[in-house]
Amino acid sequence: MVKVLVAAPIYEEALRRLRDAGFEVVYREYPSEDELIDLIRDADAVIVRSKPVVSRRVIEAAGKLKVIARAGVGLDNIDLEAARERGIEVYNAPSAPTESVAELAIGLMIDVLRKISFSDRLMRRGVWAKKKALGRELRGKILGIIGMGRIGQAVARIAHYGFGMRIIYYDVRRCPKDVEEELRAECVDLETLLKTADIVTLHVPLVPATKHMINEERLRLMKKTAILINTARGGVVDTEALVKALREGWIAGAGLDVYEEEPLPADHPLTKLDNVVLTPHIGANTVEAQMRAGLEVVEKIIGFFTGKR
Repeated sequence: MVKVLVAAPIYEEALRRLRDAGFEVVYREYPSEDELIDLIRDADAVIVRSKPVVSRRVIEAAGKLKVIARAGVGLDNIDLEAARERGIEVYNAPSAPTESVAELAIGLMIDVLRKISFSDRLMRRGVWAKKKALGRELRGKILGIIGMGRIGQAVARIAHYGFGMRIIYYDVRRCPKDVEEELRAECVDLETLLKTADIVTLHVPLVPATKHMINEERLRLMKKTAILINTARGGVVDTEALVKALREGWIAGAGLDVYEEEPLPADHPLTKLDNVVLTPHIGANTVEAQMRAGLEVVEKIIGFFTGKR
């Protein structure tokens, strides 16, 4: 019998689908590395989310492992080189969280510009801060998208059709012409995007080329009235430089869902700033996205072991 280790919460229907296919399912939520090593020794497949980390040490301890599945998009918590060396298939669910992450990015833009969280905090302290909560509209602003893949394009569609925003973007690959025409999106270099955009939103994976892509030098290129949105990966932004930019007014604000250190410590400098909105890595954390992600990777696992890929 095929044994599937589920090492993170996934949609219940996805677990049922595995059992109905005749697979043995072992569930352990977010085990430590040592626990994962013990659990994975006789597993044929493992399912994770952004946690736990499937390190080389874990992979080398897995005697039967044939599939690693990430119920989501990013694969930075999986040692891909070690998996390749062992001939292990690695699957993810690239389209599952697209709309959820895109909607959160737009929500953070509105929150920062209209000072919603800021106003809420003051209201709960009995402060009627109407004058301090003077905001700005999304409509007509220039949106700079760094990374024009599935999520970047979904953000562009909401921004263009919903708010009449002008779209500029930077990517290592240019979008097809029909996508540019549909969204009236202009491909520009990174420096131009940072200097021009009223809002910069990040939608790139964390790889060596994107590590601290947004650093002090690039933050200083942005308008003083601009805001930065990050729903991608924390390591894409140099946190120390961002704190400095927010404190000293190089940019007007930021909306962050991801961090270089997660969970974000309660005493982190970002938590002391009024011009930043913080959410706890909830981009894909919707009922709909989790349902799609769980079912997508489960179907891939079933297909692999039944030969019906």
